[in-house]
Formats: sequence, structure tokens, C-alpha cells
Amino acid sequence: MKRPTFPLNAWYAAAYDVELKRALLPRTICNKPIVLYRKENGTPAALADACWHRLVPLSFGRLDGDNVVCGYHGLEYDETGRCVYMPSQDTINPSACVKSYPVAEKHRFVWIWPGEPALADPALIPDMHWNDDPDWAADGKLIEVKCDYRLVVDNLMDLTHETFVHGSSIGDRAVAESPFEANHSDRFAYVTRWMHDIDPPPFWRKQYGKPGKVDRWQIIRFEAPCTVTIDVGVAAAGTGAQQGDRSQGVNGYVLNTITPSTDNTCLYFWAFARNYDLHNQARTHELREGVAAVFGEDEAVLQAQQIAIEANPDHQFYNLNIDAGTMWARKLIDRMIDRETSPERNATAVAAE
Repeated sequence: MKRPTFPLNAWYAAAYDVELKRALLPRTICNKPIVLYRKENGTPAALADACWHRLVPLSFGRLDGDNVVCGYHGLEYDETGRCVYMPSQDTINPSACVKSYPVAEKHRFVWIWPGEPALADPALIPDMHWNDDPDWAADGKLIEVKCDYRLVVDNLMDLTHETFVHGSSIGDRAVAESPFEANHSDRFAYVTRWMHDIDPPPFWRKQYGKPGKVDRWQIIRFEAPCTVTIDVGVAAAGTGAQQGDRSQGVNGYVLNTITPSTDNTCLYFWAFARNYDLHNQARTHELREGVAAVFGEDEAVLQAQQIAIEANPDHQFYNLNIDAGTMWARKLIDRMIDRETSPERNATAVAAE
């Protein structure tokens, strides 16, 4: 049996909050066809996107109140997935139901738990609070990338690629040449890089808006299995940004959460949040479109990488020093998968610790 590439007992972003309306939204999450919608009170719901009767996708149907009506023969399901109406008969087969999924709304995302419902603790939803914090202005997009979700994680955990992929915007030689620190815990992996007394690249020169050298930082936090938040910014060189005083600069957060759609496609939700010029909507729009262009460059690289991986199925990746954060992220993902696929072995390991 093929080893899974993602755990099921985790919260995954299924949609931006603005995507989910009083309509049926089909999405594939972890190889599972799912239909999402908002109930009349505004809360989200999610069902397996296949009618019990003939497996026609329920997303072909319509909403009637809080119930989903199959567009083929009219079977009707409530938010728990139980069939509450069958045409031309009074008795409803008690086995007529479809799977429902735990859902929650937080940080401007609708999250879904595709694994064991009893384990779906909302406290485990990844921290992306900058996306709706009044002290930050944020906006972002969804990219449907034709690659294994882990390749996007790899890309975000090693930002030296900025020098070569994004040289016209956020990259410069300092990113590739500056030292970094990598560490981890049982749920998180971190990569920290400081670049001192450098000329800011074009993107940050525009955000900073002042002449002179800067100190630049990238502090990456991976939260297993697929969320990466990156604390980024520049400040006037030598003004104490690394010691905690960022008052002489500008600060942003690149927010990323990547949902496996299939084994080789994913839903990449991202946003850029800033703590300056908060009420300038034109700037928010400009930043969203500018970052989207940068991520479009990543998308092209990652999709080409996926094609090459499929053409070379026996190839083993080689790791460099710059892959330290990537390696830890992969290990944390693998540990989550191990806990689901080998629960007895995991219990033994925990006891031994």
C-alpha cells in the first residue's frame, strides 16, 4: 500500500471566507471530493460531494434552506449528511447518508478536518491572526498549483531561491549569502536569517521609502503539516531591529497555508499583511497584485519540478545546508503521518521517551 503524503487529522484551509456563499462550492481536499456552503445563519458546512443514491456530485444540485438537494433525482440532505427526503416514497432508507466534515471559520479562512471527527479541536487551527488583526492590513489570493503540496512548503522554508527566481523584486545576493539558523520543536520548524547593512531589493526599497542601507530579516515558522508564516521587513541599518526595535522600518508577514488537493495538486492560500499605512486600500491592492506576480514565478518553477519528479520516479533528493528547515518540516509531516498509519508504533515510541 502506498504511503500517504499528508495526514488526515489536521485542519486544512478549504476556502477564503469571501468564497463561501449561499451556494454550493466543490473542492477536492486530501483526495476527497467535498461540497461546502453557508447555512442560513452564515456558518459553514461541508459534505462529501457524492449522492448516496447514484454518486452524482451534490455540487451539481442546489440549496433549499440548509439542505442540499441532489441535482439528479432530488434526494435531500441536511447539514449532518442525513437524507431527509426521497422522491416518490414516504419511507427513507436509514442508510441514506453522506459523510459530513467538521468545519470552522477563523483568520478569514474556512477550515476543514478530513480525519477523525472526534479529534477536530478548533484550538489546533494554525495561527494566522495577522490576516484579520486590526493592527495589520492584509489581503491575498488562492493559487491552484499542479504540484505536491510539500514542494510549496519546501519553497517557503528555503528562501535562498529569491536571489535567483525573484531577482527583479524581493531577491538579492544577500539572501543567498547570509548565514541562517534553523531549529524545531515537536510541531514547529524555524529558519531565521538576518542581512545587515545592505541595499534593499526593489520591493523593500519601495515599501521603506527612504534612502540608505538597511537591516533585513526573514523569520520563517512552519506549523505542521502545511502552514508557513514569514516575518519579513527592513529597518534603517544599525537601529536595533534584531534586538527588537523595528520602529525605524517596515514590517510584513507572508501568510501561507497549503492544502493537499490530490497527491500532485494543491490549493495554495496566501496573504501579505503589513503594519504600516494601514488604511490605504490602494496600497493593499498594489501589494496583493505585486506579491501575486512574485508567487506566479514560484508556481512556474514548482509545476516544472513536479513534472520532472514524475518523469524520474526513482530519483532521491540531495540536501544542502540551505535545506535544514525543509528537512525538519518534512520530518514533522512524516511524524504526523506515522501517528495515523502506525498508531501502535507511535505509542511505543512515546512511552520510550
